[in-house]
Amino acid sequence: MKKIIQSFTLSILLTLSFNCFAQTETYDPSADAMKDIQSAVKTASKEGKHVFVKVGGNWCGWCKKYAKFTHEDAEISKLMEDYYVKVLVNWSNDNKNPEAMKYLGNPQRFGYPVFVILDGHGKVIHIQNSAYLESGKGYDKNKVMMFLKGWTTTAIDPKTYN
Repeated sequence: MKKIIQSFTLSILLTLSFNCFAQTETYDPSADAMKDIQSAVKTASKEGKHVFVKVGGNWCGWCKKYAKFTHEDAEISKLMEDYYVKVLVNWSNDNKNPEAMKYLGNPQRFGYPVFVILDGHGKVIHIQNSAYLESGKGYDKNKVMMFLKGWTTTAIDPKTYN
């Protein structure tokens, strides 16, 4: 009986651990996407960063894979922290956020997740189809790093290349 209880307890702990780490980001269908974007732009402007907008939803398997992949990689996490202010924008049957989609250049045409880089003034400077960052059944670290490094404030500053 003791072994059964121990096995059951271990099974519950593993399930809870898996569920906690299976999705490290949650999209809020009731969030005001435009308000969130505007807040991120203000913060990015103050901090000399760009805004990284991730459009997707809790229903999106590739969104979950990207979240897990990037949160578990210290180098990618550091790059995001140093150069970007991140915003999650929900796109689902509950809320397709049409105003935000229009503002972001209708990125949903590329599928999900899709990434939009805004400068510190809120101008869209890049829309990234995440399929180009994939490799097999996951994401390719080198491709993700090249993408993220290529759109930092430092990378697009012409003074950097003089």
